[in-house]
Amino acid sequence: MTLRRTSAAVVLALAALLIPAASATAAAGPRAGSSTAPVAASDRAVVAGLQRHAHPLRSTEPGGSGNDLAAFGAMTRGATVVGLGEASHGSREVFTVKDRLFRHLVEREGFSALATEMSWSAAARLNTYVLTGEGDPQQIMREEFQDGYLLLNTDELLTMFRWMREHNRTSAHKVHVLGMDFSDAGPEQYERILTWAAAHEPGLVPELRRRYAALRALPGGVATRMAAHNALPLAERKAVAEDAEAAYRLLATADRQDPWVREEAWIISQLATSYTFDVDDPAQAAAMGRQRDRVMAEIAVWWQRQTGDRVVVSAHDGHISYETVMPAYYPVTTGAALRELIGSKYLAVGTSLYEGDYRARTATGGTGVFPVGPAAPGSNEYVLDKVRHRDFYVDLRAAGRDRVVRDWLNTARPTFVIPGRYPNRPAPPLALGRGYDVVVHLHQVHASVLLP
Repeated sequence: MTLRRTSAAVVLALAALLIPAASATAAAGPRAGSSTAPVAASDRAVVAGLQRHAHPLRSTEPGGSGNDLAAFGAMTRGATVVGLGEASHGSREVFTVKDRLFRHLVEREGFSALATEMSWSAAARLNTYVLTGEGDPQQIMREEFQDGYLLLNTDELLTMFRWMREHNRTSAHKVHVLGMDFSDAGPEQYERILTWAAAHEPGLVPELRRRYAALRALPGGVATRMAAHNALPLAERKAVAEDAEAAYRLLATADRQDPWVREEAWIISQLATSYTFDVDDPAQAAAMGRQRDRVMAEIAVWWQRQTGDRVVVSAHDGHISYETVMPAYYPVTTGAALRELIGSKYLAVGTSLYEGDYRARTATGGTGVFPVGPAAPGSNEYVLDKVRHRDFYVDLRAAGRDRVVRDWLNTARPTFVIPGRYPNRPAPPLALGRGYDVVVHLHQVHASVLLP
């Protein structure tokens, strides 16, 4: 959960916002091996209520028996879109347990698509791989997961994409990967549009080429291309956005249309628009965050309606939740937009961790590994970790039928929702019951493993 680009003024503002609060967490130093401090007397009834609805996880690693996930599958029935969150973009067990849950939803509940926080064009390359075996997934990830997407270039995600390929090789029930994000579009995305137009609406080709000329002229390589786009003067970025919108309108009003081509053109128009916000202006920075989460939600819903697939949305907890923890920059979450678009057909599943390590991007452009926790008394994780299971999931809707638990769930407390950059404020206040329908709690996590 990061802002894609920031000026010096916004970096300073973010630094002030994200410096860790000592009262919220012990961010470094020795860690306890378990949650040994006593729970407050006022929270004992809460722990008892949560425990009645908690289901232990056999493992956080994918594979093996899924019998312990039967109740989780039942919780998702009736939903066409399930958000699987991540408290951190850079913790290994968070992603391996999400992989395990995703596999169960595919194999036992009929889900067919994984929508992730990556660009549409990057996901198109990975989707070709998982469907046909064409391409080297590690090379695709290395080429596509740069700059703001760097934390996706991990062994954990490579394992999941390879499982998707093996599943598709042996099963008639195919699974797909799609990108909900739109900070970049590779050259293949423009070529798909132009190739379709040449075959079906050749009269549009010259105008489409003219409208896309500036975007197609950006230098190759994801990080280089994004930096070059952002370096254009604001007036030029606005002109590029107007051209991208005009190209989309040409395709959306043509005599012959293709919904996939139209969607690709719409995503390009949203990409170009996202570069027109003046992030030195707080209102504009908020508008950029609002646009991003809304577009991610609309892409997931479009795919679900177009294909009929049940979709897993994989993104940061701060996106899949119903309520924002960063209102100045993300005033409306993807989860809130999904609830608006499809109502109760959306289910939000957050992840929670008591202590461990996480990987985050640093100011120098690389990544580092940082400790977090153990969760401090008064935080949501501190109480969750008192449930007798080491790792578990719990239906907050069911647990909240108990008045004492419901009151606890609806009270905002420090919660590990760790941004993808460091330094950060890892424990903003959040009321779990207003943010999620289900929570998966992990006692301890380790940093994700970056691919070379």
